[in-house]
Amino acid sequence: MPHLRRPLLALLALAASTYPPTRTLAADPPGGFIEKAYGTDVRAKLTPSQIQSMLPSRGVFTFPAPYGTQGIRLTNSTDCGGGDCVYPVGYSYWRNINNHINDPYFLVFLGLRESSGGSGVNLFKVDKTTDVVTKVGPLFDPESPFADGTTEGWYWSGTRPTTLYLNSGPKLVRYEVNSRQFETVFDASTRFGPDCYIWQTHSSDDDRVHSATLRTISTNQDLGCIVYDEATAEFSYFAKQGAYDECHVDKSGNWLLILENYDGQFDEDNVIVELRTGRQMLLLNQQGAAGHHDLGYGYQVNLDEWANEAGATKLWSYDRPLALGGGQDLLVYQLTDWSVGAGHIAHGNARPDLPPSRQYACYSDATRFTLPRSDEISCFRLDGSLDTLVVAPVMTDLDATGGGSSDYDKLPKGNLDVTGRYFIWTSNMGGDRLDAFIVKVPGQELVPDGDGAGGGTIPGKTIGASPPTVRLRRVTAPLAGN
Repeated sequence: MPHLRRPLLALLALAASTYPPTRTLAADPPGGFIEKAYGTDVRAKLTPSQIQSMLPSRGVFTFPAPYGTQGIRLTNSTDCGGGDCVYPVGYSYWRNINNHINDPYFLVFLGLRESSGGSGVNLFKVDKTTDVVTKVGPLFDPESPFADGTTEGWYWSGTRPTTLYLNSGPKLVRYEVNSRQFETVFDASTRFGPDCYIWQTHSSDDDRVHSATLRTISTNQDLGCIVYDEATAEFSYFAKQGAYDECHVDKSGNWLLILENYDGQFDEDNVIVELRTGRQMLLLNQQGAAGHHDLGYGYQVNLDEWANEAGATKLWSYDRPLALGGGQDLLVYQLTDWSVGAGHIAHGNARPDLPPSRQYACYSDATRFTLPRSDEISCFRLDGSLDTLVVAPVMTDLDATGGGSSDYDKLPKGNLDVTGRYFIWTSNMGGDRLDAFIVKVPGQELVPDGDGAGGGTIPGKTIGASPPTVRLRRVTAPLAGN
């Protein structure tokens, strides 16, 4: 479809970008307010009529008091022929917003389900000065197997402004949206045989190291985790040791987090692997292991189901001698009621040039409760201060029909861009369809000038004995029998 390629090329001129970049950002976003994570103030949920009176058909708007933040509406009913076609934003750790630091605009990809009136996977462009939203159009030719994809598990490159990562059977591929050209990063079948495919892929922010869950085609069973290093063109394989969930390479490419029930008790545990040395450590579920999480540079931020505090979220630093399974953890967020948690944690704004104590993460959640921050987008500093930035209401009603019959699909599992200034999520607005929104995060209220939350040593507490060492099967050759 050449008529689509011309506007793509015209609108998306490739800008050179490196990471970490010189961060030349627009003026600080307005609004938001700080409260302690243990604060008990409750804001009433917005009604559908309040939401509709606030929203434009597309573009910028302002959330009402006490928020005062600016939102951007990306989609509307015309994108779906009046139907409910917008797929949920993929997840908190797969970026839907590109690395736009050197550009005057940013790009967003969204899936618009064709069977519900949409036009497949589309690209949107947002001007960072005017906030004007342009629907660029479908990202793929109609005959492409990706044309009507859900976009789950897709994400922008950490360094390449116009490049997406997609999983395709046993392959991880890069897709350059200007040229519409594919590049195969790796093909797992060359090492692990034809009866395999990959899922839940992640890439380091320098595009060097990639992880994926390895599954069989014939039985759809998880085999374990694979890691591919582009510099050496080598695979590593870690066979599952118990009930397996997923794996995730950190943003540095030096650490791997594997989520599985290693000891057969309670829920899933964490196996952490230092990829350069092969050192492996175990963090049990009962010691605070991650379920919902995101990773930074050598650390994880995750919900701790065993903590003394409701909705406790912890920071675990991988390079501390006693950090895992028996050393220091840091409470960085909590809630006030055991009925709710910190939802899906997003830390796509992690930076290698700052310690965690001078950074923040965000989360979003939707519940059937009316409790402090139970239905809001909030951010918290990773320094143990428990200072919390309340950003915006999610505008989601789990009992409304928009988004389908599943609570999970309706949940606002939003994600942060590389700057931490833009948070994207989907909401049903209490009605019969999902739409996609962005809120400008006034992160300067938490971390002035990107570097003002204090620093130095991260406090912690001892929680047990020294961490056990675990041994996982790691191979750089094909699996036997494949």
